[in-house]
Amino acid sequence: MEFNPNKVGFGRHETFALRYSWLTKGFLALQNDPKIFSNDDAVVNLGVGRNMVNAIRFWLSASRLATQTQDGYFSTPLGEAIFDKDGYDPYLEDEATIWLIHWLIATNPEQATAWYWFFNRFHKPVFTSQEASTALLEFAKQNVLGKYSQTTVKNDALVLLRMYARSRGNTNKPLEEALDSPLSILNLVSQAPGGRTYFSHQADREGLPLGIFGFAVTELFQTVGKQALPIDELMYAKDGNPSLGAVFRLTENALITKLERLIQQVPELFELRETAGIHQLYLMGEIEPADMLAFHYESMGREVAA
Repeated sequence: MEFNPNKVGFGRHETFALRYSWLTKGFLALQNDPKIFSNDDAVVNLGVGRNMVNAIRFWLSASRLATQTQDGYFSTPLGEAIFDKDGYDPYLEDEATIWLIHWLIATNPEQATAWYWFFNRFHKPVFTSQEASTALLEFAKQNVLGKYSQTTVKNDALVLLRMYARSRGNTNKPLEEALDSPLSILNLVSQAPGGRTYFSHQADREGLPLGIFGFAVTELFQTVGKQALPIDELMYAKDGNPSLGAVFRLTENALITKLERLIQQVPELFELRETAGIHQLYLMGEIEPADMLAFHYESMGREVAA
């Protein structure tokens, strides 16, 4: 989850934004054949073009549902928990899963660098696509070690916006191209009627389920290896790590409210208190991020949100 200037990824999606059926389709195919993405018949088995095969492989990896080894791509325990035939949400029917996918992609700077940058480092609430592309390129110039294509970097910003902002009915696009990505329903990015201006505001995010928020909190604790995290760090990305407030575009009041609700649900695990003038969230016991997924999918059910 921590940004490493030596390990970045641009343009691996073949300019295709994530589509609704791809994660389920790719995950099931992967379980049947770990080498599906390198096989000549992948186009036939997946029912898409070669470039789309590569894009499906990328999005499975970027969302941390699959991982590459010398023997091919394999599903991760997290991927299996969600997308197995008997998993929590194999057909991506629960909006909570889409929030989870968003967190997983936006906290994967090694493979989805532009997504990490946008949700953790880019804080303009109103901007144009040109401004976003230019800002991402400037970030790459200042922070990325190694070679990269400027055109590819700029294109990543455009793909990201297309993936999160609802389409405005561009009739020049083929039907499949015009379909919104599942991430567009989260309303983390919106587009002005004229199409040139975008918005990405902080908000209460009432639709963000408590279990998914708890997963993010727990994973962040696990990543930094600490027992206490200042509220300031949970709100704003620092030291290369992602932050809850930035990734979910939360207001500070909304972040505190969600933390308080999380503590009410599991008071034995989390606690908010002030130490030496610094408000911090404390982890009081042992918990795995997967436990918070069970909290949502098994205990709370689909209709309970933060």
